[in-house]
Amino acid sequence: MKIVLERDVLADAVAWTARALPARPTVPVLAGIRLQAADDLKLSSFDYDVSAQASVPVTTEEPGSALVSGRLLAEISRSLPAKPVRITAEAGRAVLTCGSATFTLLTMPEEEYPALPEMPPPAGTVGSDAFATAVTQSATAAGRDDTLPALTGVRIEIDGDILTMVSTDRYRLAVRELRWTPARPDLRAAVLVPARALVDTARSLTSSAQVSIALALPGQEGAAGGSGGTGDGMIGFEGSGRRTTTRLLSGEFPRHQSLLPKSVNATAELPVSLLAESVRRVALVAERNTPVRLAFSAGQLVLEAGTGDEAQAEEVVEADFTGDDLSIAFNPQYLLDGLSAIDSDTVRISFTEPGKPALLTGKPGPDGGQEFRYLLMPIRLG
Repeated sequence: MKIVLERDVLADAVAWTARALPARPTVPVLAGIRLQAADDLKLSSFDYDVSAQASVPVTTEEPGSALVSGRLLAEISRSLPAKPVRITAEAGRAVLTCGSATFTLLTMPEEEYPALPEMPPPAGTVGSDAFATAVTQSATAAGRDDTLPALTGVRIEIDGDILTMVSTDRYRLAVRELRWTPARPDLRAAVLVPARALVDTARSLTSSAQVSIALALPGQEGAAGGSGGTGDGMIGFEGSGRRTTTRLLSGEFPRHQSLLPKSVNATAELPVSLLAESVRRVALVAERNTPVRLAFSAGQLVLEAGTGDEAQAEEVVEADFTGDDLSIAFNPQYLLDGLSAIDSDTVRISFTEPGKPALLTGKPGPDGGQEFRYLLMPIRLG
């Protein structure tokens, strides 16, 4: 293999592909990035759950392929000078030359590298920026406890031209609706996608105007692609010469629709930035796992943290409040997570009954609906 390409092109493609490199590879070859040069250069990685592939333009003097350490290639490619990069591979070595810098890497046995899964059947397309925002919002409440794998995912529900993305860790619930263009109008499906992989993918595909989503449901032919998997189902994303696949999660996901309140007894509205700044300040005196207390009354909100035996903080801010006076307490970080996910300068907090979850939303959409909803469980006060 003998190729020449631009430094920035190589660095971007390697950074994208390195996403799927396992932290602790079960076999040595999974720590590698495979380079395949023909009319273009394809870089690929795979850890049996997530695959990533990038295609970039290249001047090919001699086609060929090589499997090299992915982490090392990523570190080298982002540190090279801003000059064309020449890569040659033969006799168990790959040599990168850029300006006056030369790196020699040992290659790995390509025959031991597993075949990447094929892309599942196309399901539809969505604008990349809108998709990235929606994914970030919907993943806000995803759990991080790997002993409950179903709660570490984002449930994607497809109903015609509406995508609904949901996550929960049992203490909060994030729901985001988004319009997209399905491959067929009668498409109906619900899948559970690992949250970390979904967020990483959505952010990395914003250079493309559109993101193509492909889907193989559990039990469908092609769900395991060429990986020899178990047919648990797979979702794929593609844009700007980059593609990735992720195996779907299994397990029961909570029925979220029944958790969202149908009516409210009180509402509060105030600027997102004002509330977030106040919560951060008051929470400075809150010990680990202790709440911030919020007391709402006509025209104001009083925030408090700490007890008589500890440091204490109190702050009063203006709030447009409707309903009977109420007090409620939240985990401050969970409250801040919800506020940061709201794509609006105003937050509306809706309450039902004492001790019940509160619903955080932004300004209503043109049709009066809410694209993003964040349901937060309160903490009982002694």
